[in-house]
Amino acid sequence: MWGPVIGAVVLVPLAEGLNARLGDVLPGIQGVVYGIAIIAIILLAPEGVYWRIRDRLARHLPEPVPMPAAGATVPAMPRDMRSQKAGKDLLVLRDVSIAFGGLRALDGVDLSVPEGGLYGIIGPNGAGKTTLFNVINGFLSPDSGKITFAGENLVGLQPNRICRLGVGRTFQVVRAFPRMSVLENVTVGAFVGAADDLTARRMAAFALDRVGLGARANVLAGGLTNRELRLMELARALAPQPRLILLDETLAGLGHDDLDGILSAIRQVRAEGVTVLIIEHTMQAMVQLVDHFDVLDHGRRIASGTPETVVRNSEVIEAYLGKKWAEQVVVAAK
Repeated sequence: MWGPVIGAVVLVPLAEGLNARLGDVLPGIQGVVYGIAIIAIILLAPEGVYWRIRDRLARHLPEPVPMPAAGATVPAMPRDMRSQKAGKDLLVLRDVSIAFGGLRALDGVDLSVPEGGLYGIIGPNGAGKTTLFNVINGFLSPDSGKITFAGENLVGLQPNRICRLGVGRTFQVVRAFPRMSVLENVTVGAFVGAADDLTARRMAAFALDRVGLGARANVLAGGLTNRELRLMELARALAPQPRLILLDETLAGLGHDDLDGILSAIRQVRAEGVTVLIIEHTMQAMVQLVDHFDVLDHGRRIASGTPETVVRNSEVIEAYLGKKWAEQVVVAAK
């Protein structure tokens, strides 16, 4: 609201004054002023004058004091959302298919993810990996097949209902609220499992501590590095305390030095009892991280097994890993 108000208060009187005083000497001077103002704003404050001034003032203000931990309690996960039996299948897909026109994005996919597992989904671009996630958490409805989570049928449920059942999700592109603090961004995710605002803030603070961002809780999300944004999104998905979390290319865009922190956070999440299903292209990291690979190509599952087995599978090498990877496997074997 304040952007148009500030613009009108400044530019309209300025343009009218210039036109009254110089209009007969320099016809169209107000248009020149508008043009210069637009160019200046685009170059110096593309987010707007109001936000630029507000951000500058905020840098000189003391950082808000974090919410006191004394007496703060994070609600326990509901009985039906806790791990029931490690190793028992938590997520099961049977003969799941979906097509967009003539393109079969998923073609009879079967998948079983056990409670407490850390499973990886790999495959070339366009293999159907993100479509698989979108089908699991309700953004897309499959044309055929069955999807169950902890015995509950997920087909036909809206994403918010699936989230409340205990399925968390991150995305390839982090969509943060840049002018909200890190804590406020994560609190948005916590409302799924919180009865009131205070409980949501406590759950968000707890999630930030889990991923190592507790000290950055009061920083604006727009000032985070790519690594911190990934951790913040992970915390936002963890805030409502899911049983299963879907990670869609969480390592994308990270340098080598940043990978260890993210991998450690994912391992810690798994150690706390959360089942993890991750899509990723960083194979060197994935083979060290996951227990089991499922490989998709053109919407079909072409291989499934331990990392050691899958990376030596000739069909996987041909469809995804390539000849250089095959040569590395041969050298390692020798």
